Amino acid sequence: MIDESQTVAASSSSTDEIDLRELFAVIWQGKWLIMAITALFSIASVIYVLTLPNIYKSEALLAPATEQKANGLSGQLGGLAALAGVNLGGGAAVDKTALAIEIVKSREFLGRFIEKRIQLADLMAIENWDLSTNTVQYNSDIYDVTNQQWLREVEPPRQAKPSVQEAYKELLKILVVNQDQATSMVKLSIQHVSPYIAQSWVKILVEDLNLEMKTRDIEEAEKSISYLQQQIPKTEVADLRTALYSLVEEQTKTLMLANVREEYALKTIDKPIVPEEKAGPARALICLVITFLGGFIGMIVVLSRAFLSNKE
Repeated sequence: MIDESQTVAASSSSTDEIDLRELFAVIWQGKWLIMAITALFSIASVIYVLTLPNIYKSEALLAPATEQKANGLSGQLGGLAALAGVNLGGGAAVDKTALAIEIVKSREFLGRFIEKRIQLADLMAIENWDLSTNTVQYNSDIYDVTNQQWLREVEPPRQAKPSVQEAYKELLKILVVNQDQATSMVKLSIQHVSPYIAQSWVKILVEDLNLEMKTRDIEEAEKSISYLQQQIPKTEVADLRTALYSLVEEQTKTLMLANVREEYALKTIDKPIVPEEKAGPARALICLVITFLGGFIGMIVVLSRAFLSNKE
């Protein structure tokens, strides 16, 4: 006797084969419609990518500026240093790279950069860049260059002129900051339709970041020195007073280093340049993806029509 399960399996296999044959037959019958839809998507993709402006990427390679702290001083005065708000660190090189990376991506830092260092229209309304004249073109529906007036139509609470919060989100889309864990090197880059603006913004960001880190350390050192100097006259134990003087000396060294070194937190290894070659968009890949999408949609249309006609 033939096993029932074998019969069912054979029947199922036969049904699948028939279904697949019918499926391919339907697709073959509708091949001209599929080809037409695919061609339409392909032409549309070419037209679309030709409207996209070139994107240029300018990048700076930075190395952490480190300093050494004495092991002995750190061990002996750790408690006092913590009390005074002084960071002595350990025997290894102390760098503030992670803090610097977070600061350069922070809302407060980039907000000041947007308000004081760049033109908002170059971020929020730029449309294209003319290579022959090195001039940027703005979207006339968003910004009136002649009258320097914003024309955006937006829903409240947003206004015609973009807010710092909006600009911050846009800037984060074109700003990339990362650190190589193996070498500790930091890469900071900006992508923009104008290679000159991209190079300028990277340069300014590095300068402002070093200044921000320097200012923070100077303020912290000055506060620590002020506190320690107030405590020294109140201290009667000679050894403890000597320890406080040592802490003052360490903070004085920090002040001196901050005032002398321009590239305080990150040293520039490779300066940002005006790129000659575009970084994007990948026009060929975009056309390929849209063309494949058109072919897929064409098959869906053909199969849907066959299903509906059979249903009737």
